[in-house]
Amino acid sequence: MDIFTPTEIPDVIKIRPRVYEDSRGFFMETFRKDISSKSGISQEFVQDNHSSSMKLTLRGLHYQLKHTQGKLVRVVIGEIFDVAVDLRKKSPYFGQWVSAYLSAENKEQLWIPPGFGHGFLVLSERADVVYKATDYYDPESDRTILWNDPDLSINWPIPEGIEPIISKKDASGELFTKAEVFK
Repeated sequence: MDIFTPTEIPDVIKIRPRVYEDSRGFFMETFRKDISSKSGISQEFVQDNHSSSMKLTLRGLHYQLKHTQGKLVRVVIGEIFDVAVDLRKKSPYFGQWVSAYLSAENKEQLWIPPGFGHGFLVLSERADVVYKATDYYDPESDRTILWNDPDLSINWPIPEGIEPIISKKDASGELFTKAEVFK
């Protein structure tokens, strides 16, 4: 049976799917609406995304103000340190973050509901990340919070003296205190 475990921010759920392994390899269901709905994930998914990144690439922290996306994240190649930041102003967890190590090996997934910023750091030589989204990408409402914002103090597992590989967009993200967030 799949195991759905709320994190320290209960709306963010870590999922360990049931995996059937034998000498040929493995089989697992990566999503079942009926089981997910019973476990608190009842949103409809409308878009699937796939990114491939090299070691020490850091993507995020991304979110959309309109067309807000919930994301069901998993890794099909490699390993990442995945982060969700609560950006819901009325939440008791506003400004807090949770993380999970997701890998092709552990096959775990992370449900990040709408209202959260999302980012990840690639720990392996390469990582392919796939995720289902509950709304379509909307470039006009796309926002980025600075990955190393001092108020968030995310404990990224970056080796000392090493700079992560970051896009121009992510390097110019807003500070958390100045970012537009969810009411």
